[in-house]
Amino acid sequence: MASNVGSTHRPRAGWEAESTWATGWTVAAAALMTFGGIMAIFQGIAAIAQDDVFVTTRNFTYAFSLTGWGWVHLILGALVTAAGLALFRGAPWARAVGVALAGLSMIANFVWLPYYPVWSIALIIIDGFIIWALCAPRRGSSTA
Repeated sequence: MASNVGSTHRPRAGWEAESTWATGWTVAAAALMTFGGIMAIFQGIAAIAQDDVFVTTRNFTYAFSLTGWGWVHLILGALVTAAGLALFRGAPWARAVGVALAGLSMIANFVWLPYYPVWSIALIIIDGFIIWALCAPRRGSSTA
């Protein structure tokens, strides 16, 4: 009867996935967070520079200046990028922060719909996937 009781290698609690599929999805979520954060930074820079890429509408329910939205996307993009890179490194706090930031990003992109609708819908879907992937069951969690 073989046992690995004497093994000195122990994975970090909460990081190991229930299956290799969940680990793969976590890596995919980290990659999407990093890429999406970088793209949000560029989106913020373009909005701050008042580029002609974005269409501004009058009488919109969530009235906010294009420059203000640019700063929101720039700051949120930097935070999402940092959380994505931390998730790659296996930081224990990165999962919860990633879920929270993806939720904030979903809200920001929902309000951004009138300015750039196709991009906003794509990012809302990606943020939903990120939340799902980061909430996938892990070993040691109670899944009843």
